[in-house]
Amino acid sequence: MLKDPFGRPVSNIRISVTPRCNLHCIYCHREGEVGQDGLISVDDITAILTAGTQFGIRSAKFTGGEPLLRTDLCEIVSAVPAGMECSLTTNGTLLADLAWDLKNAGLSRVNVSLDSLHPTTYRAISGSDRLNDVLAGIDAALDAGLSPVKINMVVLGGINEDEVDDFLTYVRGDRHLVLQLIELMDRPDCHYHFNLTPLEGALAAHSKEIFTRRMHHRRKYCLDGAEVEVVRPLHNSEFCAHCNRLRVTSDGKLKPCLLRSDNHISILGKRGEELDDLIKKAVALRAPFYT
Repeated sequence: MLKDPFGRPVSNIRISVTPRCNLHCIYCHREGEVGQDGLISVDDITAILTAGTQFGIRSAKFTGGEPLLRTDLCEIVSAVPAGMECSLTTNGTLLADLAWDLKNAGLSRVNVSLDSLHPTTYRAISGSDRLNDVLAGIDAALDAGLSPVKINMVVLGGINEDEVDDFLTYVRGDRHLVLQLIELMDRPDCHYHFNLTPLEGALAAHSKEIFTRRMHHRRKYCLDGAEVEVVRPLHNSEFCAHCNRLRVTSDGKLKPCLLRSDNHISILGKRGEELDDLIKKAVALRAPFYT
């Protein structure tokens, strides 16, 4: 397994397969992509996944944009090597029709971005009236055995922070559903930051069990039949100190850190020893953004 200069092992690869999306969420950070040019091919994705196996990469996550907009997504999922876990982050709007195909292609689980259970608020956040499509997609994922289904809720001050209890009710009693409460990433045009510290304190106070996950050292709270994780990447040295991810942009560049765009390395068309060396170089460039 590769380790960066700060002793952090890299065991996870996160691949953006497209910058396109069918929603227009007010907070979207676009996976940190800037000036995207071109689209990574299935062959290049296959090459980076195959190379990753020899370096101890144990899991792959496909993201976007909205990855389900790629008509060859099932082919991409099928390219994941045996023994490597495969998951997907999606807005869920197209998931109902594709959940079984993705499961049969080898997908293990999904994260579904859902920031409101109320149609008016959902529309205000996403610019779309497709809440019912998302809920149907979650049901289809559960039926297909894509477990767990993690519900990604970005908590937005003045918009949806009063819905946390509603989301707890939504996931409560279903061990295949997990709620992730996510801190808003800094964006100059989005001013809805919400302080998750008091909320996390309340969760801790009412939890029967608290687990600390290896990835990013995030906490999982178990309370009244609901599982909740709190994801706080901003100004969080602990989050960065336990980061195990290497990212690939939708135009085929290795991205050592979500919050940096000045140290990307193109891997388009690279194979064999040349690709291996580029992966090692990208890992060597990894550094905690917050220390």
